[in-house]
Amino acid sequence: MIDRYSRKEIKSIWEDQNRYSIWLKIELAAAESMERLKIIPKGVVKKVRAKAKINPKRILQIEDKVKHDIIAFLTSITEKAGKEAKYLHKGMTSSDVLDTCYNLQLKQSGEILLKDINELLKSIKKQAIKHKFTLCIGRSHGIHAEPITFGLKMLTFYQEFLRNKKRLQNSIKEISTCAISGAVGTFANVDPKIEAYVAKKLKLDVEPISTQIIPRDRHAQFFSTIGIIASSIERFAIEIRHLQRTEVLEVEEFFGKKQKGSSAMPHKKNPILSENLTGLARLIRSSVIPALENVALWHERDISHSAVERNIGPDATIALDFALHRLSNLVKTLNVYPKNMKKNLDITNGIFFSQRILLELTAVGFTREQSYKIVQKNAMDAWRENSSFFNKIIADKNITNKIPVNKLKKLFNFSYHTKKINIIFKRSLKK
Repeated sequence: MIDRYSRKEIKSIWEDQNRYSIWLKIELAAAESMERLKIIPKGVVKKVRAKAKINPKRILQIEDKVKHDIIAFLTSITEKAGKEAKYLHKGMTSSDVLDTCYNLQLKQSGEILLKDINELLKSIKKQAIKHKFTLCIGRSHGIHAEPITFGLKMLTFYQEFLRNKKRLQNSIKEISTCAISGAVGTFANVDPKIEAYVAKKLKLDVEPISTQIIPRDRHAQFFSTIGIIASSIERFAIEIRHLQRTEVLEVEEFFGKKQKGSSAMPHKKNPILSENLTGLARLIRSSVIPALENVALWHERDISHSAVERNIGPDATIALDFALHRLSNLVKTLNVYPKNMKKNLDITNGIFFSQRILLELTAVGFTREQSYKIVQKNAMDAWRENSSFFNKIIADKNITNKIPVNKLKKLFNFSYHTKKINIIFKRSLKK
């Protein structure tokens, strides 16, 4: 991922220095276990740990010749650690190191992403509570439907990201496995006790059965979860983009005093952050299909998944970390305009109360079809003429012959649409 969309903490997980350091930890942990099992001489690990140095540049130089990353790594370690390094990797295969490292990197990245989601949840919750009863129009198909509150709108995103948090926790658990089982996963040349020791040392679970590689359905779940989270980010971003349109302007991204919106038009204040998030979501989701396709490998292993994972591992997690952080700040600093929300509510002259009239007519004896026809005509007339829906209703004898005007007036009440808001908040915010 390019630096523009990379944050330091998660980026460092995917840098060569950290990757090679994890490889060394895996090799040394395996060697420690071998010492305990008296498979290799005692004291090997102590000597290797004291002398071994991670030199990414040297490793890449060797790899350029031998065309094998693990061999290049072991050769580089041996150059510094000396003859004791020959006991490293005993009975192991490359995938034991590569897959265990990759899963640990995904776990480390996932834990950062969990922190990001927690921060985002705080930002959303604060806005939801603040605007619990801030009236705005609910829209379906982009068309005015019935009144809701802006707090309720925020609460839907809060719940969605709570679900995403749970999905990510499950996916981190799923990916947190270790395999040290040797060629084709039979443990023919490496004791299963070594795998258990390494897993415990790295705080991973033992992979119950590996086919020389850790099964890629685990990774498919992890990247699918990342894709879902990206889609949730995009849904939120699109909502903000729509609400910031000039003719709507119910919310607006924070715009700094020295900020510029357009190189040509000085008046512009564009929703660039939410547009950026929409684009990042597309990028992140692009990792899902390759991850799913990586599940189907030849026999006990092939490396068709390798190049894919070297790209999507860092790119998807780094981009998601950036996107979650950006969304959290966007929500935290979002400008909300209740007056514009009220103005937009009034645009249709009250026709969104149509369902209340419909239900009341059915209650006093009209069939649903009769009620719908009467209410729809009055609503369409009011909309076409830009006139009061209430006035249309009280002028219709079909209606006033059955329902007194004073009762009809009570049906045009915003509090009717907010009377259950407390219940929704209570069940959504309960621990």
